[in-house]
Parts: sequence; C-alpha cells; structure tokens
Amino acid sequence: MKRKVTKAVFPVAGLGTRFLPATKSIPKEILTLVDRPLIQYAIDEARAAGIKEFIFVTSRGKSALEDYFDDAPELETSLRKKGKTELLESLKATNMDSGAIAYVRQNRPMGLGHAVWCARKLVGNEPFAVILTDDVIAAEKPCLQQMMEAYEETGGNVVAAMEVPHDKTSSYGVLDISEDMGALVRVKGMVEKPKAEEAPSNLAVIGRYILTPKVMQNLNKKKEGAGGEIQLTDAIAEEIEEGSPVYGFRFRGQRYDCGSKAGFLQATVAFGLARPDLREEFGDFLGDVMAMRTAAQ
Repeated sequence: MKRKVTKAVFPVAGLGTRFLPATKSIPKEILTLVDRPLIQYAIDEARAAGIKEFIFVTSRGKSALEDYFDDAPELETSLRKKGKTELLESLKATNMDSGAIAYVRQNRPMGLGHAVWCARKLVGNEPFAVILTDDVIAAEKPCLQQMMEAYEETGGNVVAAMEVPHDKTSSYGVLDISEDMGALVRVKGMVEKPKAEEAPSNLAVIGRYILTPKVMQNLNKKKEGAGGEIQLTDAIAEEIEEGSPVYGFRFRGQRYDCGSKAGFLQATVAFGLARPDLREEFGDFLGDVMAMRTAAQ
C-alpha cells in the first residue's frame, strides 16, 4: 500500500548571490512576486497538495524567513483597529501553527542532495516531497497536487519534468526515458547537467519531487557528483539502478525560473497581469512601454 505524503522539504539555505545587493540583508525566498514572497507560493502549493509538515533547510542569516511565518500580534491589532479586514485576511495564509514548520541547518553548501539529506531525521522512514522555491509554477491545479494524483497511481519516485531547448540541457538534470506514456514517462536514467550533445533527451527535471525514504539512504553515502557537490539527481538515479520505479511527470502549467533576474521579472509581469485588481492599469502601462520601444526602433 502506498503511504500518503504529508511532509515536504524546502531547501532554502542558498545565499542568493544572483540577487545581490538585495540579498545581503534579506533571504532570496522573501523577495516578492507582486505582494507575496516566493516562499509563500511554495507553501500554498504544498498545502493544496495535502502537506501537513513543512521542513525548511536553512543557513545563517535566514531568520527573516522564520519570522515571516510567525504571528504578528501588534500588526494584526493595528489592522483590526483600523477596520482593514481584507489585509487581516491576507495575513492568515502567512501564519503557521506551532510545530507545523521545523528548521534544520545546512552548515556548508554542498549541493541540493546534501541539503535534502540534512532533513533525514525529520523525514524518517516516510515518502516526502521536495519543493524548490526558485521554480514558481502558475497552474490551474497546483503542480505538486497534480504530481500527488499521479503518485497515487504509480507509487515510487515522481519528478516534475518539462521540455527545454537542447542547448539548455547543461543547466538541468535530464531524464533518459524508457517509456513515454504521455503525461508520465518511465525513467531508465538521469544525468545532471549533461553537455547538449550528450543529453539523453530534452526532458528536464524541475524543482518538484515526490521521493521514497530510500533516496535518503542513497544520499547518506555522500557521493560527490557534478560540480563536486552531492546531487539529488544521482541519488534518484541510484533508485533506478536498484530496480525502484522513477517517473517523470509533465505537469500542466507555466514554470518561471525565479532564481534568475530575467525569470523573476517575467514572473512578476505574468502574475501582475493575472491579478484582477492590477490587470487593467498594469496592462496599459506595459502596452505603452512596448509602443515606445517599437517607436524607438
């Protein structure tokens, strides 16, 4: 019988150097798309998928991330006195019950696999999800929820996947496919950041995973992979070698790479235009910008 997935690991220990100087004093995960920080999008997606326990793998300087999910009694009292009920309501999603979030430290940056391994004692002998906050996915049904439904059918390990241009494969973990079943593909191998000419496909792994506890045992071996880091991809690939099923899942939705400045700006535009309260004014502004750009050419 497949065990229900109720725990999710959020590796949030990175320094966010691509967003300096902003990330000198605030964690990258607190940077906002419109009016919600990246971490809120990830938490909301996890909740929609039935996750009950949230495990943050953090590092020094991330206290603002922990504070974000605390109650803010003074702020709430002030809003209540001023009758700002809509703003009060918006704060509810940011409050987490005591004990719902656990924090573990990754003391040295040794790769995504190592960050996930840091959560091993809190995960225990249970299947678990991993969500990378850099990957923000706009979807009618949240991506992890889609994956949970697929997992109910398949069990094993399920990784989110999408087609990327062949010349971009060196930036991703790439799937070697044994059987293409449409939304699901059966995986016979995984390669981390292959050269374009050596990539087994153009189906890349995106930052959503549902994994068996055996993956933690593989990570426990601390094998160094690409870039001298402990790679999560390698630990999942080891599962295939040992005969455990691994599936790639082509999710329905648009993924934005908010780990890059261009991707973050693209997501800001997309999420801004999706908001009924901003669509008209923001859309008009973007139209004017494009008109000026065209005129200048």
